[in-house]
Amino acid sequence: MIASVMFVCVHNAGRSQMAAGYLSHLAGDRIEVRSSGTAPADSVNTAVVEAMAEEGIDISKNTPKVLTNQDVKDSDYVITMGCGDACPFYPGKVYLDWQLQDPAGQGVDFVRPIRNEIRALVEALISRIDAKEK
Repeated sequence: MIASVMFVCVHNAGRSQMAAGYLSHLAGDRIEVRSSGTAPADSVNTAVVEAMAEEGIDISKNTPKVLTNQDVKDSDYVITMGCGDACPFYPGKVYLDWQLQDPAGQGVDFVRPIRNEIRALVEALISRIDAKEK
C-alpha cells in the first residue's frame, strides 16, 4: 500500500507547495502527495516558484487549494506548517508540525533558507516512511 502525505499551511502558496514539490520530486510515485491551505491564496508565491525552479522543480502551474476533511481522512501523514488548530484531527493519522518561517511577501533571498530547511525535513520524512513501509 502506498503511503500518502498531506501538507497544510494557511495560504497553500509557499511552504506547503515547496514541501509537496520536493516530496513529488524526491519520492516519485512511491508516495501520494497532497497540499492545501486553510485560507488559500489566489496563486503560488512567485519567489517560492523561483526558488524551487533553482532546484529544478517546476511548481509554476500549481494552484492553491482549500483544505477539506476528506483530504485529511485520505492521508496517512498530515504535516502542518503554521495553521494552528484549523486542521481537522482524525485518529490513526501521523501528525507533524513543522515550525517554518512564512515566505509570504518575501523575496527569493528570504525564501531560499526556508526551501533548504523544507528539503531536509522532506528527506527525513521519506526515510521515516520508507522505514515504516518495509
